[in-house]
Amino acid sequence: LVSAAPATSAAAAAPPPPPAAAALAVPDVPLANVKAHLTKLQSIATANGGNRAHGRPGYKASLDYIKAALDAAGFTTTVQQFTSSGSTGYNLIADWPGGDADNVVFSGAHLDSVSAGPGINDNGSGSAAVLETALTVARSGLKPTKHLRFAWWGAEELGMVGSRNYVNGLSSANRAKIDGYLNFDMIGSPNPGYFVYDDDARIEGVFKDFFATKGVSTEIETEGDGRSDHAPFKNVGIPVGGLFSGADYIKTAAQAQKWGGTSGQAFDRCYHRSCDTTTNINDTALDRNSDAIAYAVWTLSS
Repeated sequence: LVSAAPATSAAAAAPPPPPAAAALAVPDVPLANVKAHLTKLQSIATANGGNRAHGRPGYKASLDYIKAALDAAGFTTTVQQFTSSGSTGYNLIADWPGGDADNVVFSGAHLDSVSAGPGINDNGSGSAAVLETALTVARSGLKPTKHLRFAWWGAEELGMVGSRNYVNGLSSANRAKIDGYLNFDMIGSPNPGYFVYDDDARIEGVFKDFFATKGVSTEIETEGDGRSDHAPFKNVGIPVGGLFSGADYIKTAAQAQKWGGTSGQAFDRCYHRSCDTTTNINDTALDRNSDAIAYAVWTLSS
């Protein structure tokens, strides 16, 4: 977003727009596009033994699909290799040209599934939403003040191996350049909740502002503490934040009253199972969370 130079001192003193007004400037992330990416990830899993797990051909095919889309959109992509459990793993890093390289707004999601199933909610949902947010950046020709970086991590299901490998490979100077890392692991759960990481007040506030404009109540995320790719960043002092729609914890009656869905059932009954397919997605949650990602990227990078 580029602001015109103020014509008068009075204009210069004008207050910034409130969050609701700022949200209007953020392009919508098309749900149909996010779901099309999920359909592709499902087809990749189906063609490769039913999963997209680390060390399996379905993982590399998933990465190749995302890389091709980003390359075509004008991103600079890098594939980082590592070894885990005797197999080669891959991270995909995508940088949007421009912005202050000393101030990086970083968004990521793990791309691998467990070996039991295709992993469409866990974590095709986060991977697809981050991809479509990046493609929305390209379509809109965004020229952010800060530098935008996106990542898709390998071997998260084995203990955040890919993201830990990436963070461990950063110099202290490069770690200091990351203003914040935003993590999106499971954001389309079929019996969804709306959970916001509370690790960094500034990032948490941006997400809560977005959901407030939609009239959606949120809760602090606790189920995934230390269990996803934000942990390696947090452990070296990088501010982190993110969104989560729930895994195998049980939705309470109070949560069902607030968010809809079914109390007494898991947020995702297909968590780490073969039934985590394209039918295991709540479109409303996926749509809201995808738009929240874009809102955070635009807001934090301006």
